[in-house]
Amino acid sequence: MAPHELRRTFKRTAISDQQRRRDLALLRQNQQRSDSQNRARRLASSVLALPDPSSPAEALVDLPDVVDVHPDLYLDPSSEPEAASPAGRHLDVVEASNLKGRTARHWFSRQLMLMEWMIDVPPSLDRDWYSPSRSDQSALENQLSKKVSGREEGAPRSKSGSPTEQPSPLPWQHATQDVEEHPGQKYVFARPSGKRCFVVSSNGTTVSRLRNGSVLHRFPSSLPNGARTKEISAASHVFCILDCIFHEPDQTYYVIDLICWRGYSLYDCSAEFRFFWLNSKLLETGACDLPSVYHRYRFSVVPVYECNQIGLQKAYTCGVTFAKDGLLFYNRHANYQAGNTPLALVWKDEFCSKYVLDTDGEGQVPIQQQVVLELQGTGKLTTHDDPPIVFGYLEREFFQKTGLQVGNLLRFSIMDESVRTVDGKLELGEIKFLGKANRFRAFADSYSKVFFQHTARHSPLQFMDLMASVDPSLHYENTEDSEMIG
Repeated sequence: MAPHELRRTFKRTAISDQQRRRDLALLRQNQQRSDSQNRARRLASSVLALPDPSSPAEALVDLPDVVDVHPDLYLDPSSEPEAASPAGRHLDVVEASNLKGRTARHWFSRQLMLMEWMIDVPPSLDRDWYSPSRSDQSALENQLSKKVSGREEGAPRSKSGSPTEQPSPLPWQHATQDVEEHPGQKYVFARPSGKRCFVVSSNGTTVSRLRNGSVLHRFPSSLPNGARTKEISAASHVFCILDCIFHEPDQTYYVIDLICWRGYSLYDCSAEFRFFWLNSKLLETGACDLPSVYHRYRFSVVPVYECNQIGLQKAYTCGVTFAKDGLLFYNRHANYQAGNTPLALVWKDEFCSKYVLDTDGEGQVPIQQQVVLELQGTGKLTTHDDPPIVFGYLEREFFQKTGLQVGNLLRFSIMDESVRTVDGKLELGEIKFLGKANRFRAFADSYSKVFFQHTARHSPLQFMDLMASVDPSLHYENTEDSEMIG
């Protein structure tokens, strides 16, 4: 398509219902307060006590889902979710210790907060997705002082028993003080390339587990109660849970979120507060120091920027100590929600990631898009969403004849000409069965990932689309049609 002669402001038209799901997620978050303290204890105990599920043996115990099903978040109101376990039940340590194989992978895959893939640019990205500026510092410190004043049970205290001091200003705040000061609601930062994992320090040891439940490392660290030393060890109720990405080249855990600190749960705290606490507390422990005898791996924070023109440009282009794998966007008000959430987004292009398009088993980008779906008991092929989205069916005779079982993750190729978008929802027509997915894979593809991969092949969401949203005065030539092909 020939370039437009007239230079004008261009914003990509929304092609999905992702914004509606963001609004519903915020509404659900405000209406429901979870038992975050007990959830944190269960997760910490399970990370330490669960056996390594890489064993081929599979446990017989079925795992109850921890996250409740919310009918108002259905992408298709006419579709019914698969039968789930009783919503009110929670996994205790005795049950968790019996989990192996697929059941352990099933449980751990539902404990991390999984970012949706950015299909559309959120409206007014600079205002709806925020990082605190200098004008917000006093309000944030007031919030923090209330948290650590001892008014809330489990608040972290110093060794003398008095509440801990207020954290110093954030390191990443100094890097963004030249950015225009006006309130917004989003963070943006580069996502490190590597293995996503939980890191839990408790009872004098530190354990990291991958999304499929497999133990990555068991080691001493400078995290609270993370090693058996006089300076670090603490009472049994003191534990920490960090959401990390392990970067293999420099053997470093990059912390992208904080779930629990010294036994104090942060599940129900906003992203603004969690980042503030993370950047101040982690440095105090010495966890960011170089490795030593009682601190085997180094931890590091990721530079976080305000989501405006300057901050977005820095996150996209500035050099970092790790290989980038896209950009992450956090809503300021988002609590730490287990499972997929539209309040945290991931976006990629060829400049900031080597892995924009999915590859096959040989590391090559296939001609046709491939998708991994989970086989349900009725033959439905579903995504890893809550509730799951149905993208196809298998005849019972076929999967019985081929030896497939309920819960298997299956790989399919998508016929591009059969894909269409109806009322903001992606519909797959013809899909071709290719075989089972890797047995160590934790879960199926999410709906937003399938949608993103399709648009990336036909009408990719570009960095200039993001810039046009945060800076409406930006003018550039639109050299391609804004409508998605396919």
